[in-house]
Amino acid sequence: MTTTTRENFSFADLEQWLNQRRVTEIECLVPDLTGVARGKILPREKFTEDRGMRLPEAVVAMGVTGEFPEEGPYYDVITPTDRDMHLRPDPSTVRIVPWATDPTAQVIHDCFDRDGQLVPFAPRSVLRRVCDLYASQGWKPVVAPELEFYLVARNTDPDMPLKPPIGRSGRSETSRQAYSIDAVNEFDPLFEDVYDYCGKMELNVDTLIHEIGAGQMEINFFHDHPLGLADEVFLFKRTVREAALRHDMFATFMAKPIAGEPGSAMHIHQSVVREGDGGNLFSLPDGSPSPEFFWYIGGLQKYIPACMALFAPYVNSYRRLARYTAAPINIQWGTDNRTVGIRSPVAPPQARRIENRVIGADANPYVALAATLACGWLGIRNRIEPSPECKGDAYLGDYQLPRSLGEALELLRAEKDLHEVLGEAFITVYTEVKETEYAEFMKVISPWEREHLLLHV
Repeated sequence: MTTTTRENFSFADLEQWLNQRRVTEIECLVPDLTGVARGKILPREKFTEDRGMRLPEAVVAMGVTGEFPEEGPYYDVITPTDRDMHLRPDPSTVRIVPWATDPTAQVIHDCFDRDGQLVPFAPRSVLRRVCDLYASQGWKPVVAPELEFYLVARNTDPDMPLKPPIGRSGRSETSRQAYSIDAVNEFDPLFEDVYDYCGKMELNVDTLIHEIGAGQMEINFFHDHPLGLADEVFLFKRTVREAALRHDMFATFMAKPIAGEPGSAMHIHQSVVREGDGGNLFSLPDGSPSPEFFWYIGGLQKYIPACMALFAPYVNSYRRLARYTAAPINIQWGTDNRTVGIRSPVAPPQARRIENRVIGADANPYVALAATLACGWLGIRNRIEPSPECKGDAYLGDYQLPRSLGEALELLRAEKDLHEVLGEAFITVYTEVKETEYAEFMKVISPWEREHLLLHV
């Protein structure tokens, strides 16, 4: 079974799939706002009988610390009575759990209310909402994520800095090894497991490379529909973390896990295909860029700053977005220019696409894809012209992105166009949860403060 046949996978197909693999347990998963897998593990019989489950709606609306806002607009959306969501499995998402002892499957669920409507603040619902906007115009967005992450030595003390893990040679990396084949092979046993797991789960992973940082890797995904690829990124993160643990190391998708090393991004290539003839909306019949191509870039330029709380969702995220750290600091665009935030790779007309390089690896894939597609949608709808192309080093330009989570949340709250596309309920829940996280962070006194302020101020 391939990704294309999964598209119209029915419950009958699902039952046959489970029977063929003699599955006895089902991990019923729902991604929350942070991208964490919530849910329940059900016996096969119970799963088949119920075709879903219930969970409190706040389960998908809490922060990375597990805390909830104590008061405020959050409770205009989330009822204080802690009512249930009705979770329905999406048959097309079924995959084996390759590391489980007993035959176990995992199925991603959508969240509905008691009236059968999608819960508007659930991340998968938000991405569905944006994709439906494109479908209403006879368009199909196509995306391809490039996901960076670090392998680090096992670390059980959060007060201690992270370090690169020890490879097959018995040594850990002490220098940067961008694109080094031998450096990847240092962790060959781990990546054999990763590729084995991905193969059994039918994840469409493409290229594995060693990135700039010590112990930093990147995995590329084949292009496909946004919802399916968000599912794959969500499942891939679980897979790499599990494989790393089995090799006595951690895999982390933090945006900036190690001081002095580059941060980790989730670059997203995106284009739009016409449903009728399958042509690329970004190219004219003569092969030149279309007006929609430029309007899409214009939308990204206008709305990315207000989306940064979605693209860079934690206080740590903003440590990555610094000058000369292989991460963008502005919303300039350019052709085959990796210093800009919005890049157009060199490609034939049928493959013309735009790469959003701003998004961090720590972003929820459903939220990040929904937000970047929303920016492009608004650009086309409002015919927003981009600034002139940047043909030089964009790192020399001014900062055009918020420098902190607090500033980013203010911009998101103020941008009503994004509220319209992503949904008011989602924006309310998301920003209130992030404010709660930010308040928790501000209770912590960092080593830098003790080092420089204790005896000097």
